[in-house]
Amino acid sequence: MTELDEIASDFEFLDDWEQRYQYLTELGEALPAMPEAEKIDANRVKACMSKVWVRAHWDQQQPNTIYFNGDCDTAIIKGVVALLVQLFSGKTPSAILEMDVDSLFERLQLAENLSPNRHVGVYAIVDVMKGQVEAMQR
Repeated sequence: MTELDEIASDFEFLDDWEQRYQYLTELGEALPAMPEAEKIDANRVKACMSKVWVRAHWDQQQPNTIYFNGDCDTAIIKGVVALLVQLFSGKTPSAILEMDVDSLFERLQLAENLSPNRHVGVYAIVDVMKGQVEAMQR
């Protein structure tokens, strides 16, 4: 089972969207704190209505492996940030850039259950994360 499958399975186990929102909130609460020094304009997801920051960094122990930090000022989107941090961290740049998050979002039914503005914001978070990975390869 892939990590995408595991995440989707966790969601599918929950009966309704009230429980899924609660799960996203709990994921956000469990997200390790992002250092205040990293909450700078360069790490901000400007296309998101919420205040969202993400930052890619190289793993010091494993060459060619990237990890992410993230934070958000709203509970549900912070949960989505936590989900994306979990999904992308510990991977090589090529694995991150090739990852099909559309299929995950479809399986999680995010488009149907988030407001249109939040839906756009979620894709903006992915774009910023992948953009940071591309910049690290230059």
